Amino acid sequence: MFPKTHGMLMGRKLEFFHHDTDPEWGYEEQQTDSFALIHPKDEESGEKYPLYVVFHSAGHDVYSTVGCTWAKGNHDIYRTPDNMFGLYLDCRANMNDWWWGGINAHNEGDPKRSGTALQPVEKRALATVEWVLRNYPADRERVYAVGNSMGGSGALGVCLCRGDVFAAIKANVPAGVRHAADRCCLDTEAPEGFKIPDPPVVVDYSGQNDIWSDGHETLYNCMRDKKYALVGFWGMFGHENDDEKIKKYNDLVNSFDISSVKRNEAYPVFTNSSTDDPIPWCTDRKSEASGQVNAFFRWKVLNDSAEQFEIELRLLREDEFSSSFVFPEVSEADVSFRRVQNFKVSENETLDWSFGSAGGVINADENSLITVPRLSITKKPAVLRIKRHTN
Repeated sequence: MFPKTHGMLMGRKLEFFHHDTDPEWGYEEQQTDSFALIHPKDEESGEKYPLYVVFHSAGHDVYSTVGCTWAKGNHDIYRTPDNMFGLYLDCRANMNDWWWGGINAHNEGDPKRSGTALQPVEKRALATVEWVLRNYPADRERVYAVGNSMGGSGALGVCLCRGDVFAAIKANVPAGVRHAADRCCLDTEAPEGFKIPDPPVVVDYSGQNDIWSDGHETLYNCMRDKKYALVGFWGMFGHENDDEKIKKYNDLVNSFDISSVKRNEAYPVFTNSSTDDPIPWCTDRKSEASGQVNAFFRWKVLNDSAEQFEIELRLLREDEFSSSFVFPEVSEADVSFRRVQNFKVSENETLDWSFGSAGGVINADENSLITVPRLSITKKPAVLRIKRHTN
């Protein structure tokens, strides 16, 4: 590690680091890379803080990305919340290091970088996250990846397959989802023995009139089919990075707080919801309709013990978030559970469930995943209880 430089940014400590290449990353030649770390605004000794990991767009590097945080309206997703550490990664200094993975949204790139094998830049990014977690009071259970454009593609591609590291991902107009699809085998046959940890919860917002969102239906359809958690938003905001301009077309995009998700806590996956809007990439890219998938669901884990799992489910209320969308009174959805900590079930195990006046018997699937079909969820909180079957 080369000497670091110090500074202040809007009342927050800012550090830049420069380092050589670790042979384990697999680079063919030695290179120098940089990253930046912004500290929490009111950092206190003994406290642990979430880590906000930023992947920049093709038009930026680590320095200009940090510079974007000075004012609102300039790549707003780059701005680290006050109560978090912000890690700013770089892939521009060495032009062989883009976040694209193998193929981008326009079917351009290097097919040899596709598949499940991580490339050196991905290994470097993950190693940098680990270095920060070891050397700073950052909370391993609250690591969040975010990115814009190429950085959105990178956040998805690097982090979706690493649910053992990241709690959640937020991607602003990601320039392609092929990287993530390849690393997680979303729409391809997985190699024998291939398995990824339960993935991070994903929040995606993309414009159907954005040429960089070509192929976006792969993310939405495959996340649904594999029962991976996706909260999705779209509208005619093109390749926009200014929150206020995006809100003119879809003012729900910031309604879900990714910091509510923790790596060491179970989360529900909602699929086939009755309140999902038709995905424009599968229907009509010229449609001016804004829409969402799974945007209204909220939850709170109450009990995750060896013998029983309890979770409170409800819908978002108007008093919690202001939007031009009509908030549903009820939504029916299949509900699955990932990252369950203690209520471990075996393949095809029989389970009893209850939710309000409803209840029944289900079996875990061949992957020991629990799915309760067609729950009617309302704005009034209700507790779903799952326990081992008794005759």
